[in-house]
Amino acid sequence: MAVATDAALDTFRHRATALVANHPVVVDNPYTRWFARGEATRDEVRHLTVQFSVFSHLFIEAQLRKVINAGSLDTYRAGKEILLNELGVVFRSERAAAAEGVDPALVSTEGTVDGGRFRFGAAHFEWLLRFGRPLGLGFADLGKRRHGTLATLFFCDELLRVYGSEDPSIAEGASFAVEHWAAAGFWKELIQGLEAFKARECPDLPLAFWTWHDKVEDQHAAHTDDELVEAFHAAGFDGERFLQGATEMLDGVKVFWDGLERDRTGAGAVGR
Repeated sequence: MAVATDAALDTFRHRATALVANHPVVVDNPYTRWFARGEATRDEVRHLTVQFSVFSHLFIEAQLRKVINAGSLDTYRAGKEILLNELGVVFRSERAAAAEGVDPALVSTEGTVDGGRFRFGAAHFEWLLRFGRPLGLGFADLGKRRHGTLATLFFCDELLRVYGSEDPSIAEGASFAVEHWAAAGFWKELIQGLEAFKARECPDLPLAFWTWHDKVEDQHAAHTDDELVEAFHAAGFDGERFLQGATEMLDGVKVFWDGLERDRTGAGAVGR
């Protein structure tokens, strides 16, 4: 029975991984592909920053809902690791203890928030505020729902609805999808474009918000792999609803990036 169960898990994991790997937002993202060329103007970098700040800040709402709706103590704690780190609890590790700071270039990407130290300046949104400062963007310009385009707000609302779903199968599918999408390379494309912009006209632009997240995503994806194993063996697990959650979440991600691409090309931003 155990062998059959393991085989079924491997088959399902392959289906879920293939779904993410073959989704259009992973296979072909025109906006991030363009951005990686390093041609973005200051206004285009500012627009990306504002829209990304809305998604990044409102993600906290979705992560809290995910924690509240967790189906087990393990997933509850895993969700809190992400939530509290977002809010400023540094991962506890030998590296973090040595750094004693809030600069994302120094803060560890590994470890646990259990026993970690809270610092206001270690909140991810504050890292993004520091990134926006050389671009002329301040606290009032970033992270609020009123700053989001319809496409950005659609994505944020899908995070609440799908990623934070009360249905554990849908929520786990969304979590699996969003973390594996994040680990698939879009951070590297943004970093490549930002490095070119920094070298060209904004030498004091701090990029550590972006580079830190690029480094941490593999750890997050590994967590969702562990969660998939737990979810698969849990009573009431529904593989089709898991895949539904994954698909709907990736569709929401695609709306966000497609909105930025329409903004860039002058076609206008729409929700979907």
